[in-house]
Amino acid sequence: MRQQSSGIRFDGVSVTYGGTTALDSLTLTVEPGEVMALLGPSGSGKTTALRAVAGFVRPTAGRVFIGGRDVTDLPPYRRGIGMVVQQYALFPHMRVEDNVAFGMRARKVPKRELPARVAEALDMTGMAAYAKRYPRELSGGQQQRVAIARALAVRPDVLLLDEPLSALDARLRSGMLAELARLHRDLPDVSILYVTHDQIEALTLADRIAVMDQARLRDVGTPQDLYRRPRTEFTASFVGNANLLPVTVGAEPGSLSFGRAELKVAPQDLASGVTATLCVRPHLVGLGDGPNSLTGEVTEVQWRGSTHRLHVDVDGHRVKADLRELREPPALGERVTVHFAPEDAVLLSAGVGAGEGSHG
Repeated sequence: MRQQSSGIRFDGVSVTYGGTTALDSLTLTVEPGEVMALLGPSGSGKTTALRAVAGFVRPTAGRVFIGGRDVTDLPPYRRGIGMVVQQYALFPHMRVEDNVAFGMRARKVPKRELPARVAEALDMTGMAAYAKRYPRELSGGQQQRVAIARALAVRPDVLLLDEPLSALDARLRSGMLAELARLHRDLPDVSILYVTHDQIEALTLADRIAVMDQARLRDVGTPQDLYRRPRTEFTASFVGNANLLPVTVGAEPGSLSFGRAELKVAPQDLASGVTATLCVRPHLVGLGDGPNSLTGEVTEVQWRGSTHRLHVDVDGHRVKADLRELREPPALGERVTVHFAPEDAVLLSAGVGAGEGSHG
């Protein structure tokens, strides 16, 4: 499945419906062979962006390019795309092999080529043994593989995935994440645009993540960069779980005040007296005395199998600590001390907020 061209470029793309802006001036490039996840809450504009690439919505402003070719005015079938949607959209009256061949027939692929290309796509997705079955005879995970096979059979320049795992249970979702990662390795030339609201899917699959909110692009970077060194409060809270603590920058380099506590972080170019937000991931917070110690009252203890999550009230602010399973976890109301290393904290300038950390 060699590709002639791939890559996606949004050049100032906006989409409006009536008086509502669904996508606001998106400028973003997906490199050839790259997996780009569009991550954001419902209504953030991520699915609208994907549908603009597919040709299902018309941009109000801006242009869409695939492989350097302006496709803004082209119908979907001429854009060289494959697409998988949430509910798979398989034809119930067609066998698996006919579902996979459907897109190729629509594109007028010569009839003699169909069997080999159907077999190739089913083999790539591990569904070769199910070619004669009907969708009703397949599990949810198997139906999803058929939908992916159908998208791959047209040999797309780009593959568009719109929440493709949302209908699967947790076990199937985990297995399909591994399968999608393998497919990406097998198709190194295909650019993939992957829409999801699930941070684990984005962190697992994507080469880069574009964080969307309120119809706008808020941040973009590698999963490691966005997780370890987020640039905004929204990114910190949506890409992973975060403690977001209001602090005041002190006179000494790297010194901060949080309530009555004095903290130390890597020095940043922020003026003394400026308010900012300190981001610390819960798994980097330890129990007991140490650098950057904070003392407070335990308000919640959650057992998560291999870990315990403690919620500690420190001067009216909740601090979460994810700890290796404790033999004797502290009791509710007990006063404890938690700590974190200066190098494990990220200081965010005030201005772009999303409230207290979010997921998981």
